[in-house]
Order: sequence, then structure tokens, then C-alpha cells
Amino acid sequence: MSKVDVVLGTFFGDEGKGKIIDYLATKADVAVRCSGGSNAGHTINVNGKKYAFHLIPSGILSENTKAIIGNGVVVDPKILIEEMNELESNGISVDNLYISTKAHIVLPYHIMMDKLLEQNRGNNKIGTTARGIGPAYCDKYERCGIRVEDFISPKFDELVRRNIENKNKIFKAYGYETLDADAVINEYKNYANILKPHVVDTVNLLHDYLDEGKKILCEGAQATLLDIDFGTYPFVTSSNPTIGGICTGTGLGAKDIGEVYGVLKAYASKVGEGPFLTEQDNEIGDTIRELGHEYGTTTKRPRRCGWLDLVALKYVVRINGITGLAINHMDTIGHFSKIKACVGYNHNGEISTNYSTNVDYIKECTPIYEEFDGDFGDISKIKSREDLPENAKIYLKRIEEFVGVPVKFIGTGAGREEMIIC
Repeated sequence: MSKVDVVLGTFFGDEGKGKIIDYLATKADVAVRCSGGSNAGHTINVNGKKYAFHLIPSGILSENTKAIIGNGVVVDPKILIEEMNELESNGISVDNLYISTKAHIVLPYHIMMDKLLEQNRGNNKIGTTARGIGPAYCDKYERCGIRVEDFISPKFDELVRRNIENKNKIFKAYGYETLDADAVINEYKNYANILKPHVVDTVNLLHDYLDEGKKILCEGAQATLLDIDFGTYPFVTSSNPTIGGICTGTGLGAKDIGEVYGVLKAYASKVGEGPFLTEQDNEIGDTIRELGHEYGTTTKRPRRCGWLDLVALKYVVRINGITGLAINHMDTIGHFSKIKACVGYNHNGEISTNYSTNVDYIKECTPIYEEFDGDFGDISKIKSREDLPENAKIYLKRIEEFVGVPVKFIGTGAGREEMIIC
């Protein structure tokens, strides 16, 4: 590992980042979550036990790895504590968990506002998880958000009363139930007392670790095409799950970054609304969904499924400066006798291999596919790329050629060990 290695999602999230993070965390001293909130999730299978992470860096599963929730994360204290309790009940210590003083808190009015906003969008719904993430980031930038350092201080009472007074005016106007400030304060003070021992200045802590020569792994949440700036706006998340969000969400500098791993599936999937050019809303998509168990970690919603989009992947590689790819679900796509991958967009007769996040443009495009032979057979026990079936090797090689980045990890099954490290 370099000083700081990064794992990022390439498409719409749910690519299996947790599995790659889990491997790299065994070589890291520190694992950091940099952005997003409990709307994101990593699922890792360890010794037959499935762990679903929403806020805590999944690197915590490595016994000696310190886990840091960075300043770019919006933290729902209730969900965080539930996650901590779940880990401890399975014999995994959270003593090495640290929470940034600069991270912002998700409170009940954020969740209520999230639901209200989505309801009022009518037919133009974004597909939010209703976890309060967007409204929490709105408060952050409107400068009325409550940071962790204030959450654990006497200032919390005053800040939350002021915010609830203002939010209640909105809820009342829309006929929503209003919040009782005293009830919220009493409940959340209990959470603050539980979390307080874990709160530190993580910016200086991370740089101290670098000075000590420790290896740091940054865990990206969600994925590039959900980025608030570089995704398919407005069908995006409320943060930057791209390389820029790694720096702003931790306080690490650009010169500290080493390898940047982009995680994808051998096909594509998406939860929520918005354009998805290679979606197969048919028997093919249904088969991918069932073979790949494509249901949301956070929402349990069935994911939309389709063929891999290499045009979008090339864009993602450029945006993030990706140095290596991690391709999961090769076993899943290998069940098909024929596999397709999008290598161009046809927009009213004009062919392009450059991606656009313009929603109207994407709707007017049709994908140009290349077809590959599948039928990979059982590849779950294979540990070398050279030992893969020829059809699988051809598919991987074409992906590398198109985007100009080598494949470093190949997922061959759901288990922790079912992976080829190139």
C-alpha cells in the first residue's frame, strides 16, 4: 500500500466495495469513512456471518485497524450506536472507533424534512432513502448544522431548540406533526454520552498517523455517478463520493493519495430514479437481479440491472484518477451464454464514447453494444487470472483496453475469500 489508498464506487453504488475494503484493511493501520451517511451501506460476509455497515468503516473487522468516521460524514447517532452494539454482540470491539469533531449530526427533523421534500416532488421523485442525509447537508451549508463537537457540549440544547423552532414552522405549514424540542434533547443527550469517548480531532490524528508511517485506507461510500457535482444530477446523493470528497472529508492532502481503486460489477445496477442507459427491464435484468442478489443493503429495494457501460466507466476513471479496477460478480455474469457491454452512445445518429451527465441527453441516446461469449462455469475456487476460462479473460481484457486501467481484483463469488488478487 501507499501512504493513503482509496476505494471508490464507479457507477451508482452497491458495487461490492466492502469486499475490496475488507481485503485492503488487513494491510492498513487505519480505515476512514469520508462522506455520506446511513444512506450508504457495505455488506461483508465473514465466516458465514453477514455484516452490514452504514456508518462505521468496515475496516473495523480487521482486529488491529483503527476506524475513523471523517468530517465529511453526516452521522445519525441512533443508527451509529445500533451498529456499534451489533458489532460488540458479535465479539468485535469498537474501542478503535473514532468520530470527527467536525462531522455533522443527523437529527429527527432532517428525516422528517427528507420525507416531506420527496413527497412534494410528486412524479419527479429522486428516490431518496429518507434517512435525512440531504437535509443534514443542507443545514451544513446553510450554517445551522450541528457538529459532533457541539453535539457533545452544553451548546447542544440551545442549537437544537433554535433549529426545531424553525423546522416546526415548515412542518406546521404542510400539516405535518411538529417536534417536541425537550423530547429530542433528552433522547439525543443519551446518545451523546455514549459517543463522547470516541470523539477526537481526526484531521490532526490522521496526519499524526501519516507522520508515524502508518498506512491509511479511505473507504468511499456510494459511487461516482451519484456525486452531487459529477453524477446524473438531480438523481444524485448530497455529497461527493469521488476523489475530491476523500480530501475534503478527511483533511488529507492530494499529495498523500496513492492508489485509487475503482470498484464495479461485471454488469451494472442502480437503486432509485434517474437515467440508466444499459438497464435491462426484461428477463435479462430479472435474471441478473436474482443471480446477483440485487436488493439494497440500506433500503432492501430491488435494484435495476443491466449490462456494463464502458463509456460511463471511462468517465469515472478520468474523474477520479483511478489506478486500478476491482471487478466483482464475474461469477454472476458468467452464467449467461452471451454478455454485452456498452462501448458507445448513439445520439440521433452521432456516435460518442464520451459520457454526459445531462439527463435529457442520456434519455435520447441508445447504447452501442459489443457481445462476448459467457458460460464461465464455476470460477469461485480460482485464485489466478491465468486460470480463468478464456471467455472471462477476453471480457476482462476488453474492459482494460477501453478504459486504460488494469484490473487488480476479480470477485469470483460472494464469500470473503472468493477473489483473485492480480
